[in-house]
Amino acid sequence: MLNANIDTDVIMPKQFLKGIDRTGLDKGVFFDQRFRADGQPNPDFVLNQPAYAGAKFLLTGPNFGCGSSREHAVWGLYQLGIRALIGTSFAGIFFDNCMRNGVLIALVDEAQLRQIMTHDTLGKDLKLTIDLPHQEIRIEEKEAIRFEIDQLRKNVLIEGLDPIGSTLQHKDAILNFEKRHLAENPWLA
Repeated sequence: MLNANIDTDVIMPKQFLKGIDRTGLDKGVFFDQRFRADGQPNPDFVLNQPAYAGAKFLLTGPNFGCGSSREHAVWGLYQLGIRALIGTSFAGIFFDNCMRNGVLIALVDEAQLRQIMTHDTLGKDLKLTIDLPHQEIRIEEKEAIRFEIDQLRKNVLIEGLDPIGSTLQHKDAILNFEKRHLAENPWLA
């Protein structure tokens, strides 16, 4: 998905935003590209091609996830099985939504992205492994490409925490603050 500015309306079209829960959103991901008008899979769409069936990582073009702030796009990608997006830049809100919902954003520079793409065009199935603790994308277990990630976001992903779980790691400090604050300001009770 290397085109620039692929927006959240393309990732998750509006007709899939009708439900009140998160289920079934995998059906909507890239719907207009994944399926033909008759509902059959589009064989030209990258994720419908045999070499990419069941892909866990997606190489993306610049400013991926721009447009509206719909979190459904990230939920759908996750339900489809996408666990990491590898690219040079991402829209801000989309970036945050990914990191809050368990989808890794691996930021690389253009040369690194081209390096991965070169391997992908050699005519064989490409095997990528992401080592989050070491911040490396391994190509065929031979080459390693470093990627950048904020330490806090890295820890949250490694530990499988959502924002509430992350906050609860500081439960004792929060409770101590509450006790101290109420003792200093008894009129609040």
